Amino acid sequence: MTEQMKLAIPVTLLICLLMAATLSAADKGAVAVPANAKCPVCGMFVAKYPDWSATVRFKDGSVFYYDGPKDMFSHFLETARYTPGKRQADVVGLTVKEYYSLESIDARSAFFVVGSDAHGPMGSELVPFRAEKDAVAFKLDHKGKRILRFSDITLQTLKTLN
Repeated sequence: MTEQMKLAIPVTLLICLLMAATLSAADKGAVAVPANAKCPVCGMFVAKYPDWSATVRFKDGSVFYYDGPKDMFSHFLETARYTPGKRQADVVGLTVKEYYSLESIDARSAFFVVGSDAHGPMGSELVPFRAEKDAVAFKLDHKGKRILRFSDITLQTLKTLN
Protein backbone atom coordinates (compact mmCIF):
# COMPACT_ATOMS: atom_id res chain seq x y z
CA MET A 1 0.00 0.00 0.00
CA THR A 2 1.41 3.38 -0.99
CA GLU A 3 1.71 6.36 1.37
CA GLN A 4 -0.99 8.16 -0.64
CA MET A 5 -3.40 5.29 -0.12
CA LYS A 6 -2.61 5.14 3.60
CA LEU A 7 -3.48 8.84 3.88
CA ALA A 8 -6.58 8.55 1.69
CA ILE A 9 -8.25 5.93 3.91
CA PRO A 10 -8.47 8.10 7.09
CA VAL A 11 -9.52 11.15 5.03
CA THR A 12 -12.26 9.13 3.31
CA LEU A 13 -13.40 7.75 6.67
CA LEU A 14 -13.56 11.26 8.13
CA ILE A 15 -15.62 12.49 5.19
CA CYS A 16 -18.03 9.56 5.57
CA LEU A 17 -18.43 10.23 9.30
CA LEU A 18 -19.12 13.92 8.69
CA MET A 19 -21.70 13.07 6.02
CA ALA A 20 -23.41 10.59 8.34
CA ALA A 21 -23.58 13.18 11.13
CA THR A 22 -25.02 15.74 8.74
CA LEU A 23 -27.64 13.32 7.43
CA SER A 24 -28.54 12.33 10.99
CA ALA A 25 -29.19 15.97 11.91
CA ALA A 26 -31.25 16.44 8.75
CA ASP A 27 -33.28 13.31 9.52
CA LYS A 28 -34.16 14.75 12.91
CA GLY A 29 -35.40 17.88 11.19
CA ALA A 30 -33.03 20.16 13.05
CA VAL A 31 -33.92 23.78 12.42
CA ALA A 32 -31.40 26.37 13.51
CA VAL A 33 -33.17 29.55 14.58
CA PRO A 34 -31.10 32.67 13.89
CA ALA A 35 -30.30 34.57 17.10
CA ASN A 36 -31.97 37.74 15.79
CA ALA A 37 -35.14 36.08 14.44
CA LYS A 38 -38.27 37.76 15.80
CA CYS A 39 -41.73 36.25 15.70
CA PRO A 40 -43.78 38.27 13.18
CA VAL A 41 -46.90 37.79 15.32
CA CYS A 42 -45.75 38.75 18.84
CA GLY A 43 -42.27 40.21 18.30
CA MET A 44 -40.47 37.87 20.72
CA PHE A 45 -36.94 36.64 19.96
CA VAL A 46 -37.54 33.04 18.92
CA ALA A 47 -34.05 31.67 19.72
CA LYS A 48 -34.79 32.17 23.43
CA TYR A 49 -37.44 29.43 23.18
CA PRO A 50 -35.94 26.70 20.96
CA ASP A 51 -38.11 23.92 22.43
CA TRP A 52 -41.26 25.62 21.10
CA SER A 53 -39.95 27.05 17.82
CA ALA A 54 -41.94 26.71 14.61
CA THR A 55 -41.37 27.88 11.04
CA VAL A 56 -43.18 28.86 7.86
CA ARG A 57 -41.29 28.69 4.56
CA PHE A 58 -42.52 30.41 1.40
CA LYS A 59 -41.94 29.59 -2.29
CA ASP A 60 -39.56 32.56 -2.58
CA GLY A 61 -37.25 30.96 0.02
CA SER A 62 -38.13 33.31 2.87
CA VAL A 63 -38.52 31.68 6.29
CA PHE A 64 -40.35 33.05 9.32
CA TYR A 65 -39.74 31.81 12.86
CA TYR A 66 -42.19 31.64 15.78
CA ASP A 67 -41.92 31.12 19.51
CA GLY A 68 -44.69 28.50 19.34
CA PRO A 69 -47.20 26.73 17.11
CA LYS A 70 -49.98 29.13 18.15
CA ASP A 71 -48.20 32.10 16.55
CA MET A 72 -47.25 30.02 13.50
CA PHE A 73 -50.93 29.23 12.98
CA SER A 74 -51.88 32.88 13.50
CA HIS A 75 -49.50 33.84 10.69
CA PHE A 76 -50.56 30.98 8.43
CA LEU A 77 -54.28 31.67 8.87
CA GLU A 78 -53.80 35.42 8.33
CA THR A 79 -50.80 35.42 6.03
CA ALA A 80 -51.47 38.79 4.38
CA ARG A 81 -51.93 40.48 7.77
CA TYR A 82 -48.48 39.50 9.06
CA THR A 83 -46.60 39.44 5.73
CA PRO A 84 -48.21 41.85 3.25
CA GLY A 85 -47.67 40.71 -0.32
CA LYS A 86 -47.52 37.04 0.60
CA ARG A 87 -50.38 34.57 0.31
CA GLN A 88 -51.21 31.37 2.14
CA ALA A 89 -50.94 29.58 -1.22
CA ASP A 90 -47.24 30.57 -1.30
CA VAL A 91 -46.45 28.54 1.83
CA VAL A 92 -44.38 25.46 0.99
CA GLY A 93 -43.39 24.29 4.47
CA LEU A 94 -44.61 24.47 8.05
CA THR A 95 -42.71 22.92 10.94
CA VAL A 96 -43.29 22.59 14.67
CA LYS A 97 -41.22 20.97 17.42
CA GLU A 98 -42.52 17.60 18.55
CA TYR A 99 -43.10 17.93 22.30
CA TYR A 100 -41.22 14.85 23.52
CA SER A 101 -38.37 14.49 21.01
CA LEU A 102 -37.96 18.24 20.23
CA GLU A 103 -37.50 17.25 16.58
CA SER A 104 -38.93 19.50 13.89
CA ILE A 105 -41.89 17.82 12.23
CA ASP A 106 -44.29 18.74 9.45
CA ALA A 107 -47.12 20.71 11.06
CA ARG A 108 -49.60 19.41 8.47
CA SER A 109 -49.21 15.85 9.69
CA ALA A 110 -48.96 16.57 13.44
CA PHE A 111 -51.48 15.91 16.19
CA PHE A 112 -52.04 18.95 18.45
CA VAL A 113 -53.26 18.75 22.05
CA VAL A 114 -55.32 21.75 23.12
CA GLY A 115 -56.14 22.89 26.65
CA SER A 116 -53.38 21.10 28.56
CA ASP A 117 -51.46 22.26 31.61
CA ALA A 118 -48.27 22.58 29.49
CA HIS A 119 -47.60 26.20 28.54
CA GLY A 120 -45.30 27.72 25.95
CA PRO A 121 -43.61 31.13 26.02
CA MET A 122 -46.93 32.88 25.28
CA GLY A 123 -49.08 30.83 27.67
CA SER A 124 -51.63 28.26 26.48
CA GLU A 125 -50.29 26.47 23.44
CA LEU A 126 -51.03 23.88 20.78
CA VAL A 127 -48.77 20.98 21.85
CA PRO A 128 -47.56 19.04 18.79
CA PHE A 129 -46.91 15.31 18.38
CA ARG A 130 -45.84 13.15 15.47
CA ALA A 131 -47.81 10.10 16.66
CA GLU A 132 -51.43 10.03 17.76
CA LYS A 133 -50.64 7.59 20.58
CA ASP A 134 -48.23 10.15 22.09
CA ALA A 135 -50.86 12.88 21.82
CA VAL A 136 -53.41 10.65 23.54
CA ALA A 137 -51.01 9.80 26.39
CA PHE A 138 -50.02 13.47 26.80
CA LYS A 139 -53.67 14.56 26.81
CA LEU A 140 -54.42 12.14 29.65
CA ASP A 141 -51.28 13.04 31.64
CA HIS A 142 -51.61 16.82 31.20
CA LYS A 143 -55.35 17.41 31.43
CA GLY A 144 -55.69 18.18 27.71
CA LYS A 145 -59.14 18.89 26.33
CA ARG A 146 -58.90 17.83 22.67
CA ILE A 147 -56.61 16.49 19.99
CA LEU A 148 -56.75 18.39 16.71
CA ARG A 149 -55.28 17.92 13.26
CA PHE A 150 -53.85 20.76 11.19
CA SER A 151 -57.06 21.36 9.24
CA ASP A 152 -59.10 21.54 12.48
CA ILE A 153 -57.24 24.61 13.74
CA THR A 154 -58.99 27.90 13.05
CA LEU A 155 -58.73 31.47 14.28
CA GLN A 156 -61.49 30.61 16.74
CA THR A 157 -59.35 27.74 18.09
CA LEU A 158 -56.49 30.19 18.62
CA LYS A 159 -58.77 32.68 20.41
CA THR A 160 -59.66 29.98 22.96
CA LEU A 161 -55.94 29.73 23.80
CA ASN A 162 -55.43 33.42 24.58
